[in-house]
Amino acid sequence: MSRRAVVIGAGPAGMLAAAVLSRAGADEVVVLDRDELPDGPEHRKGLPQGRHAHLLMAGGMDAMEELLPGAGLRGRLLAAGAHEIPLSSGMLALTSEGWLRRWRREGPAMVTCSRALVDWVVRATVREQMPVEIRRAAVVGLTGSAGRVRGVRIAAPGGDTDLEADLVVDASGRGTRVTGWLGGLGLPDVRERVVDSGLVNASRVYRVPDGAERFPLTVVQADPYVSRPARSAMVMPIEGGRWLVSCGGSRGGEPPADPAGFLRYTLELPDPIVGRLISGAEPLSDVHLSRSTSNVRRYLERMPRWPEGFAVLGDALAAFNPAYGHGMSVAAFGARVLGRELGRSGGGIGAPGLGRRVVREAARAADAAWAMAVGQDVLYPGVRGGRPTAADRVLTAYTRRMVKAATGSYAAASAMWDVSSLRTSPARMFRPSAMLAALAGSPLPPSVEPPLTPGEREVLRGLDRTGV
Repeated sequence: MSRRAVVIGAGPAGMLAAAVLSRAGADEVVVLDRDELPDGPEHRKGLPQGRHAHLLMAGGMDAMEELLPGAGLRGRLLAAGAHEIPLSSGMLALTSEGWLRRWRREGPAMVTCSRALVDWVVRATVREQMPVEIRRAAVVGLTGSAGRVRGVRIAAPGGDTDLEADLVVDASGRGTRVTGWLGGLGLPDVRERVVDSGLVNASRVYRVPDGAERFPLTVVQADPYVSRPARSAMVMPIEGGRWLVSCGGSRGGEPPADPAGFLRYTLELPDPIVGRLISGAEPLSDVHLSRSTSNVRRYLERMPRWPEGFAVLGDALAAFNPAYGHGMSVAAFGARVLGRELGRSGGGIGAPGLGRRVVREAARAADAAWAMAVGQDVLYPGVRGGRPTAADRVLTAYTRRMVKAATGSYAAASAMWDVSSLRTSPARMFRPSAMLAALAGSPLPPSVEPPLTPGEREVLRGLDRTGV
């Protein structure tokens, strides 16, 4: 008897899940997506946040390579024009406590490119390695009962049609309708939490100027400790000899969509380095805005009943403020959970209790990213859905001390990089070596200027048209 798995969503979460299911022995794996998927690394309509900066952290990259063994996914991304940025040396970062110094020691690296390139390379790699079918279709519901999902209902011009499946995986992202779908089966007890700082992203693409090809990724981070709206900006190298420049502002500090206002916004940050860089660069696009930035958690793992034959992964389970760059990595962690649970079950995609175990473990895999995102967003004025607790304030005070130490302490900076890159859990910040570094503080005086090499300083001077 053949077994079919249906995956809703053809983004990284869905395609990685499809690869896992195919490898686990599903006879047929069908991926459904409402968009017409491009044949290359191009933006698609169903991903409104796709034009903004996305970071593929070291932990997420490791998980993706584990899920696609032998594919050389990292190498494929780099061959297609992505960049690998060492956090210790390849990044200029102004934190709330000052500039992080750059070190010649090894540490975690992140991969930077357009979201469209990640989607395309992952999708192409899975299709090359696995017999996965992708269909354009809009899923409007689940079929079955509160005890078992039997498939999905698909919108069609002549009337809805049903597609049967032994396992359905919802990886449809932020726009999921899983709450309504479960309610339609008689399972209405979905608890949700939304923490919304009102962040607006504004992004524009520029051609990298001649001579600036090796200029480090540059970020002016938001300051959550000053009781003012978040305001940040990043210059990130992507494929095609381009810079993706993204600004982010929470409620009351939103960046504008007009080019002059966009440049002005970058120059009015605590350091004008982003504006100075782009003032001499050629813009290749308009300014694109997105407001799809809230943290959304659906506590599906806490539901008293869960149907057999159904699992939820990625942003459909937990979506994060994209400012923290954790969404794609957590999606990969969820797909890895699916693979592990399939391996343990022994019964393949029809194993009893599989969907519930996957949801529970995927929720645990999202906990660290959720805590980091929400723990900072609740500090901004005007946030909706949360306020800092007494425990939050204690943790915030310690984190702030760690960040201050990291401006001149490699031990403190290393702990921060390991956690933010999702290579280790936040417990890394409380190891004796990290706590000692935080308590000792920075052994070096704070840097009042960005830690540029002489060559980088010359590049910046050559690009600057602002007179700042």
